[in-house]
Amino acid sequence: MAEEKKQQQPADAAGAKKQEHKPLPAKRRHHGTVTFAKVFINCSFNNTIVTIADEKGNVLAWSTSGANGFRGTKKGTPFAAQITASKAASRASEYGVKQALVFVTGPGNGRETAIRAIASSGIHVLSIKDTTPIPHNGCRPPKPRRV
Repeated sequence: MAEEKKQQQPADAAGAKKQEHKPLPAKRRHHGTVTFAKVFINCSFNNTIVTIADEKGNVLAWSTSGANGFRGTKKGTPFAAQITASKAASRASEYGVKQALVFVTGPGNGRETAIRAIASSGIHVLSIKDTTPIPHNGCRPPKPRRV
């Protein structure tokens, strides 16, 4: 009976067996040669994220401390930020990046180390801007205590 089920496959109008369609893999964008880029460094106490984008905002390369094998509290160290920035810069240099503007966000330990790693990897840093958000008036204070 199992053999009969195997033989009775559904067929289309031409009589051929239907084939399952596999989804196509996502195509990688080809950016060509990009000589000028923007580097965004998000450096928190727990992690460092480096993203390198072209002038339009299309991401060329990115790297995180966790993706480079650091786990736990070691992700927030300056050494992890250095390795993360150098990996992202080496991937961006494959696209021909020579000059960059650096935008740093966050209070983490690896801020200066990440910038130095990008500069030492062969990318000329034109300017460094701190884009850390600062509260203007802070949170709303609690109501007065009633006794």
